[in-house]
Amino acid sequence: MFSHVTLGTNDWARARPFWTAVMAVLDHPVLFEHPGGIAFGLPNGPKTFVGPTFDRQPAEPGNGVHVAYLVASRAAVDAFHGAAMAHGGSDEGAPELRPHYHPNYYGAYVRDPDGNKLQAVCHSSKG
Repeated sequence: MFSHVTLGTNDWARARPFWTAVMAVLDHPVLFEHPGGIAFGLPNGPKTFVGPTFDRQPAEPGNGVHVAYLVASRAAVDAFHGAAMAHGGSDEGAPELRPHYHPNYYGAYVRDPDGNKLQAVCHSSKG
């Protein structure tokens, strides 16, 4: 559905431990890293870029914007949430079923150290 998502950070030293931990539990490899930023994903697949803004103005999270990462299991949702909490993220919704979306919708919401809203979601009925 998408090629890539780019999220800004104002403090790469603070953001890096969060992003490397969260993307590791989601099995998104580091594509490349440079001073101040990183790219996760595969060259021919979806990617997430995290770094300074292109216009060098302060990075600000968008109101109403969040990025949801599709995972294969509810355990991966739990691991995502745990890694985020252990590495400077903040809770925006603990892992749980959200049947108002559909009966098997299991997700968790967090914010990264810069306030970007992220989610991991599993649509499977299997744990």
